[in-house]
Amino acid sequence: MRGDDYPLESRRQFIKNMLSAKEAWEILNNAELIYSSETVAAAVERVAGEISQKLSDAHPLVLSIMGGAVVFTGQLLPLLNFPLDFDYIHVSRYGNKTGGGNLDWRVMPRENARGRIVLVLDDILDEGETMAGVRERVMAEGAAGFYSAVFCDKKIKKPKPIQADFVGLSLPDRYVFGFGMDVHGAWRNLPAIYALKEE
Repeated sequence: MRGDDYPLESRRQFIKNMLSAKEAWEILNNAELIYSSETVAAAVERVAGEISQKLSDAHPLVLSIMGGAVVFTGQLLPLLNFPLDFDYIHVSRYGNKTGGGNLDWRVMPRENARGRIVLVLDDILDEGETMAGVRERVMAEGAAGFYSAVFCDKKIKKPKPIQADFVGLSLPDRYVFGFGMDVHGAWRNLPAIYALKEE
């Protein structure tokens, strides 16, 4: 789905929240490094090993959640040395995010999950509502099993409806960006992870 396929109000809000290059650089220059690119790369390699140990004989269907998981997915897949099928989904939450909201399924997978072991990849497990909703949908479609791998698990104070099976790194409960996670649309492309400075 292209950006101009979204409702007009959503596009206006996205454009309004986008940063200029100068603003993006100011944010990065004032941010705190949480994990270096070396630590990030080592975590991806470790997660790949854990997934391989668990699923190498399963011929899984791997689903990447767009768009945050694209960096994690792109670096993880070449490290999985076993047969798999790959597709993506685009789902997001809207409405009252603190109250759970609803899931907006923008793109469903083309691959059939029925009878398959499914591994879903995402950049971060924050409150867990999106991943829990994806699991519910995948299992309702007849998947034989569900696994989730997230690059980051944010440590929040309230319980989550799902725990990831494979986790790269744990994050403090702060606004973070880099390695697929953005700050107002910017800096998904960073190889390291940063947090906004706390006031």
